[in-house]
Amino acid sequence: MRHSTVLPIARVLAVLIATCLLIPAPARAADRPPTGALAPEAGKQRIQQHRTAQATLTLTGVDGKPLANAAVTIRQTRHQFLFGCNGFGIKPADTSELQQAYHARFAEILNFATMPFYWGAYENAEGKPGVERVRAMAQWCAERGIATKGHPLCWQQVAPKWLEGKPLEDVYKLQLARVTRDVAAFPGLIDTWDVVNEAVAMPNYKGETTPIPAMATKVGVAELLKQCFANARAANPKATLLLNDYDTSPKFEKLIADCLAAQMPIDVIGIQSHQHTAVWGGAKAWEVCERFARFGKPLHFTETTFISAEPRKDMRWGGPNFTDWLSSPEGEEKQAKRVEEFYTTLFSHPAVQAITWWDFSDRGAWLGAPAGLVRKDMTPKPAYDVLKRLIKQEWWTAEVKGTTDAEGRVTFRGFLGDYAVETVGGAATFRLDRAGVAAAAAQVKRP
Repeated sequence: MRHSTVLPIARVLAVLIATCLLIPAPARAADRPPTGALAPEAGKQRIQQHRTAQATLTLTGVDGKPLANAAVTIRQTRHQFLFGCNGFGIKPADTSELQQAYHARFAEILNFATMPFYWGAYENAEGKPGVERVRAMAQWCAERGIATKGHPLCWQQVAPKWLEGKPLEDVYKLQLARVTRDVAAFPGLIDTWDVVNEAVAMPNYKGETTPIPAMATKVGVAELLKQCFANARAANPKATLLLNDYDTSPKFEKLIADCLAAQMPIDVIGIQSHQHTAVWGGAKAWEVCERFARFGKPLHFTETTFISAEPRKDMRWGGPNFTDWLSSPEGEEKQAKRVEEFYTTLFSHPAVQAITWWDFSDRGAWLGAPAGLVRKDMTPKPAYDVLKRLIKQEWWTAEVKGTTDAEGRVTFRGFLGDYAVETVGGAATFRLDRAGVAAAAAQVKRP
């Protein structure tokens, strides 16, 4: 501790004058209202610009004639934007009260779920992949209008133990065959894939024993990526393919640039944003979006975490789960505020198409962290309530009532996504998939 001495007279006078005049100290940067792109009004304007459409809907009957002067009610049924979470806790056969609460909370606000394809867990015994278990999870999602993504197909961690000791040439062949097999097994059910995960660190990975880093080094990371993406595309030409990483440094930017220059079929750039040890905030989130949007590919924030406790400075990635890292009321309030800022920032950026939370519940969360949107007993935290308000109220077209004109047209503004329209003559569905000024048409059929 530094001990104080007698203050110089000039400093004493300055302090007294400032106190008497009640001159406030300059605001710290963190206390100042955000400006520019991060200002709340700027974000709201971008959300209106990029996430909504001024739509003219034309309704016709089954005879093809316009439904003129008809009262209509329009309701949104699904977002175009993907609000997701890993769905590792989905257990369709579990009818326990706790599990049913998990399912209900999950389906209430989310329309996107990540399915587990960690190779060592998915194919614990060679030649015996867990197809039926994951298929049941994905079908549960499909029945509730929740799109799914497979994660990951190629990753240096959680590799099968039975790979160890095999020649690296065989490991390479098995890896590529694994990509083809798993993508081809789920067309129409799982059509989005994290093809390669954390490739920046792959060749130098020093974690658990796995031959994947050595194989990647021998083959070359560029060649490995090229063949993995080629196999995934061939197995499902309609699939959406991601290159996913936690490394947001120029190393990842260079890897993306090299892959795109080589014309690899990368559809989406995946960005992880776990925040167990430090909080990004809106400013960093925006900066990351701006840097990676320059590639002209959509961005998915694939693994987002804000904890409802103090960060752990002793945390080790891949280390053992903590048992004393517990949620607190104060932590939950901070988590909720951070969630609102982060999601609003990303939702307002035109390049972002998806945000996936990690994990949904504190029960079984990665590293034992209080990372859930719900607690271990499945009661919602304030962060869950914030997302419910944003996703299903502020960013949602709940109900629009109107009357068609003589040509069967009605105009309204709505968030992009799927809609249902009801009128005296029956009902129909339609979709808004383009921001700005849009046109839609629907044929009304009697129920």
